[in-house]
Amino acid sequence: MQDKGIIRNRQKIQAAIINAQVFANIAEEFGSFSNYIWSFTKRQVIKGKQETQNALSTKISKDLKARGMVFVGSTIIYAYLQAIGIINDHDKNCFKALG
Repeated sequence: MQDKGIIRNRQKIQAAIINAQVFANIAEEFGSFSNYIWSFTKRQVIKGKQETQNALSTKISKDLKARGMVFVGSTIIYAYLQAIGIINDHDKNCFKALG
């Protein structure tokens, strides 16, 4: 907690440890975290609507919280789903938009 180069908030440090343990448990149960997260969409990319959260992110957030994760609200999960490509909500004129 004295290292100014890292997070020094005790709750966030504890959350990182807890979330890592839950992540490992999920990976063991599903074979990988990827298998777990893609299971919510049956491995299909979802066309988003440029939102900050949706029913899918809320469902995953609730499941992760039920498994013991913390600091994983619907908005955080939506951003994560965008980052890993499960939700694609690029504008239709964007070169990365779905066909």
